Amino acid sequence: MAVVIRLKRIGAKKKPIYRIVVTDRRTRRDGAAIEEIGYYNPRANLEKGQEAVKLDVEAARRWLATGAQPSDTVRGIFNRAQVYISAEPVSDEP
Repeated sequence: MAVVIRLKRIGAKKKPIYRIVVTDRRTRRDGAAIEEIGYYNPRANLEKGQEAVKLDVEAARRWLATGAQPSDTVRGIFNRAQVYISAEPVSDEP
């Protein structure tokens, strides 16, 4: 089973909000998800204190470690959320 991490559209017409979900590649965009790991609101008003992205970083890292492939948009969200930074310091010694 090929697993992907992608956006699932929710919200009203012309007011999208997306859930970041883990799903099978063959499932339709708004179909059943294996797990929801966060959300993305592209219309968030940061001046009023609304969050644009909320993400369970540990769940994202766990799914990436098991081989899930993020979509291009989710990859950008992960870069901004620093999901790809390793928790262990790299040693300079060989």
